[in-house]
Amino acid sequence: MSVTRKLFITIAAFIVAMCLVFAFVTQIVLKDILDVMVEASRKEKVEYLSGLFVDHYEKNGGSWEGVQQLQIGRNIDRNAGLLLLSREGERLYHAGSVPDQTITLFGIRSRIPKEGKTVAFLYYYDPEVAHLSKLRMGIRDSTTVLLIAGAIIFLLISLPVAYWLSKRLTAPLRLMIPAIDRLGKGELGIQAPVVSRDEYGKTAKAFNQMSKQLQQAEEARKNLVADVAHELRTPLTVLQGKLEWIQQRGQPVRPENLLPLQDELIRLNRLVDDLHQLSLAEAKKLPLDQKPTDLPVLLRRIIDRIQPDADRKGVEIRLHCDAGIPPISVDPHRITQVFLNLLTNALRYTPPGGSVKVDITKKKEGLQIQVSDTGVGIPPEHLPHLFNRFYRTDESRARNRGGMGLGLAIAREFVLAHHGTIEVESAPDQGTTFIVELPFQGIEGASADFAATGSRNGKVT
Repeated sequence: MSVTRKLFITIAAFIVAMCLVFAFVTQIVLKDILDVMVEASRKEKVEYLSGLFVDHYEKNGGSWEGVQQLQIGRNIDRNAGLLLLSREGERLYHAGSVPDQTITLFGIRSRIPKEGKTVAFLYYYDPEVAHLSKLRMGIRDSTTVLLIAGAIIFLLISLPVAYWLSKRLTAPLRLMIPAIDRLGKGELGIQAPVVSRDEYGKTAKAFNQMSKQLQQAEEARKNLVADVAHELRTPLTVLQGKLEWIQQRGQPVRPENLLPLQDELIRLNRLVDDLHQLSLAEAKKLPLDQKPTDLPVLLRRIIDRIQPDADRKGVEIRLHCDAGIPPISVDPHRITQVFLNLLTNALRYTPPGGSVKVDITKKKEGLQIQVSDTGVGIPPEHLPHLFNRFYRTDESRARNRGGMGLGLAIAREFVLAHHGTIEVESAPDQGTTFIVELPFQGIEGASADFAATGSRNGKVT
């Protein structure tokens, strides 16, 4: 059963139930009001007559024997009638010329109580009471007819409205169903129309986002397979060619002829190792040996490591940090890989005469490290994909320079493993800035001596 039909049945059932409840309550309230209106006109007389019968019942030892001998009929008008019936409906007493059926139909009914129990029923009748009773019955019948007619008209109006409302409320959901079916058949990236701002609209937006992510994940999976195959093809082709050449020569191999083979094996090992570390980081299984680390000193060592390459290229590298930088709990080896990748990329794409600057700033909950260069910059369309595996802004140039497109992906996962963040800001011909934030993680109170090491002067250049 469709949601539209379920919703319509629910609304229709609620409408019918409310009509029945309204009619039932109206009948009960109206009956009580009309009964009180009829009984109020003869209340005192009926109570007086009831008292006479009760006295007789008590004097006779709880029996109605001899009740017909009572001269109660003298207390009523000539056109009135009096009828006493037992609990079983047996006639016990009758006075007046009015038939029993008329008295019970149009008369006032009253209970004869004894010790909290009803021992008989007394009916009193006179022309005025009969008139009020007929009026009461007419009002009840008229009200019943009006309630039935009103309920039918209300249902005829409300049920189509309920059907239209159920169709209207489920329309956004029906629009999503074809997109869901197409996604289930493998059409990744399909988008459902967003026609409202309510929960349906939020659901459609969430579905569209999920569909895009599935498409991107599938594209990343395909690209990963293609990129890994491409990265493996070059060294394997070189190895195969060299080995075939050596076999065809049939001569002893000189050590210098094995160096190209060793270079390609190193490249393969580095690729496999990078992929292994990246997979561990993405699976949240990367082992971390975190310890209090003086980050300015660590970055100074990394800069010293690449300083010869910077000097040969004519690029200046500067390190600046705020005074009193505290130690931070990180894995020095992993963080070294992060900033070595960032600084190597900055140096690679900065032209001669340019500069690379590293700024360390103390924030409220951690340290912010910015690696800025004056290089060629990155076009805006590449920024969202910069941390993807094997992604390059310039394929041919990156491959010629030995990059495999894994450095930034590894850097991001290592930063995330430390509960930090990494972002990039760049524009063509205006340089690039990578911003890394690492939390203190509760060790800011380390010894002042350790905190001052390497950062006592507040600036390292």
